[in-house]
Amino acid sequence: MPTHAQVAAKLLRDAAGFFSTVGEQNPTLTNQMAENANVFQQVASLVETDPEGELQQPEGEQPGGAPGAEPPAGANN
Repeated sequence: MPTHAQVAAKLLRDAAGFFSTVGEQNPTLTNQMAENANVFQQVASLVETDPEGELQQPEGEQPGGAPGAEPPAGANN
């Protein structure tokens, strides 16, 4: 029986494949979709290798965005 992390990684990789396919079919979106696919692949690897790890924030950056950025609506609910 697969673990939650294994299922999550598979779903992330499937989403990466989806983004790649969309990018292949829409030349104007190719770069953005390739970037999305890359992020999903990276997160899938993180989930597999360190499922309880924490993302490191770039120095001076607040969680969720640029320095001093407001969190998204409902983020603290």
